[in-house]
Amino acid sequence: MGYGIRRATPEDAEVLSALAARTFTETFGHLYPDEDLQGFLAESYAVERSRIVLAHPDYAIWLLELDGVAVGHAAAGPCGLPREDVRPGDGELKRLYLLKQHQNSGWGSRLFETALQWLERDGPRTLWIGVWSENFGAQRFYARYGFEKVGEYEFPVGRIRDREFILRRQPR
Repeated sequence: MGYGIRRATPEDAEVLSALAARTFTETFGHLYPDEDLQGFLAESYAVERSRIVLAHPDYAIWLLELDGVAVGHAAAGPCGLPREDVRPGDGELKRLYLLKQHQNSGWGSRLFETALQWLERDGPRTLWIGVWSENFGAQRFYARYGFEKVGEYEFPVGRIRDREFILRRQPR
């Protein structure tokens, strides 16, 4: 079978929630006290919350699967980043995560491009991404697609406040 990308449905809520918690922990878990991390995961990646987002027509989530097992995901929807110049109709890549053993395989780019195509399905528009200030690999990746840093904000994980960069790409 190999790798494949498919749009997730509300029936994928449990798989998505588990994968999202695992990829976040694998990528960032070392940054937080366990109590803060567990509270964040329980709230942000709750199954019911995933089910609601998956059923909402303004959002889309894709699963990257290897032989039918989810190993990555991307999420997109209306921009919710804290910027005064965000306009109605602007889109945001909300998440792009792959399990570590599947990174640098080219499939992260394909997953990202799938989200970009969906975000611009009705034509070019301003797109946004929030990225951790110390995730230099992700910043270089997004820069290759024309995203530029335009601001910063704090991303709370329990008592910890991460410094996040806000990236933007103008319509092409």
